[in-house]
Amino acid sequence: MNDIFPYIVWGTLGVIALIIIGSNVRVVRQARAYVIERLGAFQTVWGTGLHITIPFLERVARSVSLKEQVVDFPPQPVITKDNVTMQIDTVIYFEITDPKLYTYGVERPMSAIENLTATTLRNIVGDLELDQTLTSRDVINTKMRAILDEATDPWGIKVNRVELKSIIPPREIQDAMEKQMKAERERRQAILKAEGEKQSQILVAEGEKQSVILRADALKQAKILEAEGEAVAIMRVQTALADSIKLLNEAAASDKVIQIKALEAFAHAADGKATKIIIPSEIQGLAGLATALKEVVIDS
Repeated sequence: MNDIFPYIVWGTLGVIALIIIGSNVRVVRQARAYVIERLGAFQTVWGTGLHITIPFLERVARSVSLKEQVVDFPPQPVITKDNVTMQIDTVIYFEITDPKLYTYGVERPMSAIENLTATTLRNIVGDLELDQTLTSRDVINTKMRAILDEATDPWGIKVNRVELKSIIPPREIQDAMEKQMKAERERRQAILKAEGEKQSQILVAEGEKQSVILRADALKQAKILEAEGEAVAIMRVQTALADSIKLLNEAAASDKVIQIKALEAFAHAADGKATKIIIPSEIQGLAGLATALKEVVIDS
């Protein structure tokens, strides 16, 4: 029994040593950092990998996430320049760039950022009126990000973005804004309707104008064609008369025959359309003779 006792003691000590060593072996995961203290003072910052602390001398003071973090703060009451109290909900996107400063720079960093965000928001919105606040989100976001980033730099925090999640004015202001928007929509609708009627009337007038122009052009073309037809007919009559006279001259016709041919030419020129024909005096007698001969032929 006495021979076994030393082995038991050494075995127990070995197990205790293994437990102590195992408890001081740390594996730092990706996107995390460990802040190490030795005898209560800052020693170093461990990055990703396997690390061993010195038992009873070193300890892990804080495990810090290096990922970008999002914090949605509850709505804060903010008073505008024209004394309107609104509830503004803010979202902060940040990341820890220096684990040491984050650990020792400020007590309760999230509470510090929330209070700093609220005071900064009140200062910025306090210089704006209600309408400016509702339409200047990008300006407010940019100003807040610049101010918060500078203020949190000693804490090892980098503010990447600041967004105003919601701006909630008082109920009576919301009602007034809804009435204003409704009136504006009705005004735009009336303008669009009037513009539509105006365009419709313009199109109708343009159509009537084009119709009148087309009718006038058609009438013009008809008259031109009619005049051209009459001109062609007259030219054909004149050509026939000239050819007839030429043939008579070649045949050495007498004056009586020429006068009869002239009378026939006058008849063809009238063509049943003329209401009055002036016959030269020298062929009037011949015209009467021709009429008498025509009646004699008919009676026979």
